[in-house]
Amino acid sequence: MLVTGIKSKPVYAPLQADVRGRYHLMLGLGVGADPLLRVIGELHTTAPHAMKNTRVLYVPGTRAAGEQISPACASEVEQFRNEAVADVQGFDSTTALLERFRTLLQQSLMGTRLYVAGPESFIGLVMKIALDFNLNKDEIRAEECGTLARRVYCIHCRATTEDVRTNIVRCVACRRWLLVRDHYSRRLAAYMGVMADAEAPGELPPLKELFL
Repeated sequence: MLVTGIKSKPVYAPLQADVRGRYHLMLGLGVGADPLLRVIGELHTTAPHAMKNTRVLYVPGTRAAGEQISPACASEVEQFRNEAVADVQGFDSTTALLERFRTLLQQSLMGTRLYVAGPESFIGLVMKIALDFNLNKDEIRAEECGTLARRVYCIHCRATTEDVRTNIVRCVACRRWLLVRDHYSRRLAAYMGVMADAEAPGELPPLKELFL
């Protein structure tokens, strides 16, 4: 069964602009455009000079990492550009965005603030890279929105299954049926999946869509 109330499950507050930052790096996926545009509006009001040091990386759509998403000159990208942001880059997949993000962190300067908006799985992948570069909590802000689909880490073969919406899922690698736990690993940016029929082979709980 699912285990609820576990403290490892991330909780995200609504994004707010940090006017103390010198540089503002914003990453969004799908409906994450709305919170980022809200923060840009706050910067326009409280620190208009910050716009020349604001950069946006954005992927239209809400699919999982690695899946191709047509940019199609998405209207959200145009909205970012219309806000006089210094640099706006659109990507056709989260994988491409994350590669660019890693490169930018290698070049980032003191005073950089990171804003992330999108599904929890997207936020987790971004946070994982941010932690690799030792960004601290005061420098990172995230707002969860969009699909609740999870990344699930198989504790048996160590593979990760993306875009999981059900209480049990077949591992993409070892093909075991995994029970999706509420225990979340920030290091892995994934929820833990354990063999669902370990004690009674072949006996599985009813399949239910829980993470829509």
